[in-house]
Amino acid sequence: MDSEARRKKQQELVAELLERKIRLHARHLYDQRGQVDGHALQDWVQAESEVLGKSIMAPFYRKLRANQAPESANSTQLAGCESGQ
Repeated sequence: MDSEARRKKQQELVAELLERKIRLHARHLYDQRGQVDGHALQDWVQAESEVLGKSIMAPFYRKLRANQAPESANSTQLAGCESGQ
């Protein structure tokens, strides 16, 4: 595997790890609110803000997500967030 492919794979793994942390925190927010449905996007945005606010990898994560197709990124985030609820 060349260095470019290895770098890209590492970036994908870091982004997946951050997204997993965000998803878990969104689930925590959902549980804190008494598992009331209808707030998945709010939970996701708050969790993303809080998790990325503590991460030195936040600029990298945001850049990587901005380069993805917006429709697929949003549906993945919401599907993951809602499936945990």
